[in-house]
Amino acid sequence: MSSEVAFIGLGVMGYPMAGHLAKAGHQVTVYNRTTARAEQWVAEHGGTLEATPAAAAKAADVVFACVGNDDDLRQVTSGIEGAFGTLRDGAIFVDHTTTSAEVARELSAAAAEKCVSYLDAPVSGGQAGAENGALTVMLGGAAGPYEKIVPLLNCYAKMHRLLGPVGYGQLTKMVNQICLAGTLQGLAEGIHFARAAGLDATDVIDVIAKGAAQSWQMDNRAATMIEGKFDFGFAVDWMRKDLGLVLDESRRVGAHLPVTALVDQFYGAVQSLGGGRWDTSSLLTVLEKIRNHSDEE
Repeated sequence: MSSEVAFIGLGVMGYPMAGHLAKAGHQVTVYNRTTARAEQWVAEHGGTLEATPAAAAKAADVVFACVGNDDDLRQVTSGIEGAFGTLRDGAIFVDHTTTSAEVARELSAAAAEKCVSYLDAPVSGGQAGAENGALTVMLGGAAGPYEKIVPLLNCYAKMHRLLGPVGYGQLTKMVNQICLAGTLQGLAEGIHFARAAGLDATDVIDVIAKGAAQSWQMDNRAATMIEGKFDFGFAVDWMRKDLGLVLDESRRVGAHLPVTALVDQFYGAVQSLGGGRWDTSSLLTVLEKIRNHSDEE
């Protein structure tokens, strides 16, 4: 069945996600801060462009958002131009942004005052996952609204699950980023060690990828790491934003994350090298710079 939906935020993730909804036959109204991006989406997929989140949300049964951070999310939901001001009773707001659990709970309470259901629903899978309709979605909220949007989630997700009340989607995404950071650092150190020891890094990865060390990152990032290619993928700036959320929450709940804190510092070093927009696999550049500096001495 066709649904009337709105999609707020047409970045590298939101653009293809909204596209999958349109291809599935849903009536999609879009809003994007950069209007030219929204005009491009409408030219490609049809649908309707509105000038504000409020206008985009007015007729929607379900509103999706995928913006940058907590402040961006507050901006598109609150105030006279925010989506919450025009959403009809019984509508559902689904936030795909990676944010703090705190802002998810805050906005859920604000939505409830408007008789709107709120689901925090961060995603994993990167730009390729969004383009291929193969994302993983981690959700927090009530079961009823979740069940209603399952057909919509299926348009762009290979996996989605309700994990608990509002905020649990964001907390689960934090677990994802903790595991991701450690895996990438381990892969970077492995390639770095292989080179320092005189091994052919490509041959080494080809062998160990068939054993217990195998990971998605090894399968999809090792080759480009060895080639020194990092101008794509999930940006270091965004990963640092995510890890900042993780470390703030860890202090709040009393979790000890020494490896995550260390990897966050390494990403800070990548930023200092001018790599803020490089893919997260660029951790290798820091290790190689240290080694080259030692060789020069």
